[in-house]
Amino acid sequence: MSTEELFGYASAIVVGLVIGLAGGGGSILTVPIFVYVFGIPTVLATTYSLFVVGVTSLVGSINHLYRKRVDLRVTLAFALPSFISVYLSRRFLVPALPDPLFQFEQFVLPKSNAILYFFAIVMILAARAMIRSDEPERGEAADGQPRYGTLALDGLAVGLLTGTIGAGGGFLIVPMLVLLAGLPIHRAVATSVLIIAANSFVGFLGDVQHTTLNWRFILPFTGLSIVGIFLGIYLARFVAPDRLKQGFGWFVLVVASYMIIRELSQAL
Repeated sequence: MSTEELFGYASAIVVGLVIGLAGGGGSILTVPIFVYVFGIPTVLATTYSLFVVGVTSLVGSINHLYRKRVDLRVTLAFALPSFISVYLSRRFLVPALPDPLFQFEQFVLPKSNAILYFFAIVMILAARAMIRSDEPERGEAADGQPRYGTLALDGLAVGLLTGTIGAGGGFLIVPMLVLLAGLPIHRAVATSVLIIAANSFVGFLGDVQHTTLNWRFILPFTGLSIVGIFLGIYLARFVAPDRLKQGFGWFVLVVASYMIIRELSQAL
C-alpha cells in the first residue's frame, strides 16, 4: 500500500470524526478524498460517498435516537420528499447528463469536471456557514409551529443536491430545521444526522442498479469512518462546538480552493 493510500484511509477516520463532533460536515470531504487521493472517477466517487456517509451517519443517529434528541415528525416531513428527489436524481438525472456537459468551439466542460466545480462551490458555501458559526434564529417558526409544507419543498431541493454531488447537505439542513421547524440547535443537528443517513442510503440505492462497486475498497474505508464517529462522539464532550465548526470551515475552504485551482489549471 502506497503512502498516498495510507493517507486516504487515515482520512476516513477524519470523516467520521467530523460527523461525530459536529453532527455533519464529513460528507464534503469524501468526494475529494476519493477523486484526488485514490483516483476514483468523479461520478463513482459520489456513489461511494453516499454509502460511506449513509452508514457513518446512521451510526451517529443511533446515539441521538437513544438520547431522544431526534424529532421524528420533522424528520418525516423533510425526508420523505427528499427521498424522492435523491432517488430520481441518482437513478435518472446523473446518468442522463451528457458528457461533455457543455461545449462551445474550443471550450469543453466534461461531466466529471462540472460535478467537481459544483461540489467546490457547495463546499465554499458550507465553509462560509461554518466560519460564521451563527446560530440561526427561529425565523418562520418563531411560534414553535413547524412549517411542514415549506420543509417538504426544501427537502426536495436538498435531495437534489445530495443526489447530484453525493454530499449529505447537513450545513443546509440544520438552519432549515431551526428556521422552519423551530427546533433548538442541538435537536436540529441530531435530526439532520438521521436525515443525512436516510438520504444517502436512498441515493445509493438509485446507483447500485447501474454501477459496479469495489466492496474490498469501500467497506474498509467505511469501517474506519465508523471508528472516527465513535471517537468524535466521545471527544464532543470536551470540544467547544463553535471553535470546531470554525476551524473545520477554514479547512473546507482551503480544500475547495485547491479543487478549483487544480481543475482550472488542468483545463487551461
